Amino acid sequence: MNSITAGTNKLGFIGVGYMGRPIARRLLESGFKLTAYDRDRSKAEELTRYGGTVAESVAGLSSRCNVVLSCLPSDEAVLSLYSGADGVFANAGRGSMTIDMSTVYPETSQELSRLGSERGVDVLDVTISGSTPAAEQGALTLFGGGDQGCFDAAESIFRVIARKHFYVGPSGSGATMKLVVNTLLGIGMQAIAEAVALGEKAGLERNRLLDVLSQTAVVAPAHVGKLQRALIGDYSPQFPLRLMNKDFGLILNLAAAVGAQMPATAAAFEVNARQLDQGNEQDFSAVILQMEKQAHLDSIDKGRTRVGVASTKK
Repeated sequence: MNSITAGTNKLGFIGVGYMGRPIARRLLESGFKLTAYDRDRSKAEELTRYGGTVAESVAGLSSRCNVVLSCLPSDEAVLSLYSGADGVFANAGRGSMTIDMSTVYPETSQELSRLGSERGVDVLDVTISGSTPAAEQGALTLFGGGDQGCFDAAESIFRVIARKHFYVGPSGSGATMKLVVNTLLGIGMQAIAEAVALGEKAGLERNRLLDVLSQTAVVAPAHVGKLQRALIGDYSPQFPLRLMNKDFGLILNLAAAVGAQMPATAAAFEVNARQLDQGNEQDFSAVILQMEKQAHLDSIDKGRTRVGVASTKK
């Protein structure tokens, strides 16, 4: 495929959510012609102020755009969107390209590639590392799977939305790399939550603890902002807890399939799930609250135990 340019290619964007919206906006502001579709039409309509247009259907968008990007919440949503008579592949022109940016199981990306090739459509799985602030600043990191020539042809898109982009291998490789990276993201957040709970339990003042911890070399850049937001009790979603929970499930499924042992990931998944059970739409950093809560409950239980022992002695 020839190199994609703002002047010659029409982009379609499906899934204008937490990550999709700022990515689509940056593409529009850089001069690309872009048509958006979302099941919640109001989300797509928000892009009209930046020059975007709104599609009435996936089929309509796919038939008039020669590069279709998608950013969706689940494997089921991705497969449903691309397959079927009303899906992307049935309505896209031969020689067009799709770039799925969703976090999905690698086999899902491979299935998309197979379905696309049957229709003469090039398929890339280009996954995202970074939260909404990074997307707004064009500072994401991307991992690409699929044909390298197609990946190189789409570089003009990647330069607009990302600070770094890497080709990592054939179809499914982008999805796999994302799960590897999110393993560190999720375990790292759990480790921070445990460290914070330990420090508080040992008598350190919470705000000073969070501030100092955020300035140490051991906290990754992706987690620094989480500590700063925790200082003011802000757990509003930049990367929602429910999506981290979904990713943990994908990671552990992949681990089981390839025979990798991941005890730390399994433990982090359990804490993430307990916080998700609270029912609030929170950032994945809210596991800090779960560990603080657990530390508090443990203190109460120990206090009751001591009282019980004292009463028995009397």
